[in-house]
Amino acid sequence: MTDPDEPAIRPATEEDLPAIVALLADDPLGATRESPDDLTPYLAAFKRLADDPHQRVVVAVRENRVVGTLQLTIVPGLSRKGATRSVIEGVRVHADERGSGLGTRFVQWAIEESRRENCQLVQLTSDVTRTDAHRFYERLGFTASHVGFKLSL
Repeated sequence: MTDPDEPAIRPATEEDLPAIVALLADDPLGATRESPDDLTPYLAAFKRLADDPHQRVVVAVRENRVVGTLQLTIVPGLSRKGATRSVIEGVRVHADERGSGLGTRFVQWAIEESRRENCQLVQLTSDVTRTDAHRFYERLGFTASHVGFKLSL
């Protein structure tokens, strides 16, 4: 039985895109790289994600309002004896919901979904400037075990 006062976590729909993009843009990093005024590229990306069985884009909804989002990717691989892993991306919680436990519920949902997919490892990256997020993930049992690299194209 779920608590009726808790936000529901469900698969995202195209109708959720304006709220999702607003969440992605609502922080210092997102404000510089997201464009909530033009949803065209997000719609194209959402369609690619929806067509890929290895992708899960979910939202948390409270009183018919999107208050959080998360993307989970299931990645088959050869390393670690052919292990499947999952990658958590784009975790965002509306400012009004921060500190409510929603972020924890989101990550726990992703871990459980990863177990259902027989993943042996859950991984994520977090920008080096997001020190609060680093503490949050460490509290949930994640370890900062690797150094990540990017190449913008």
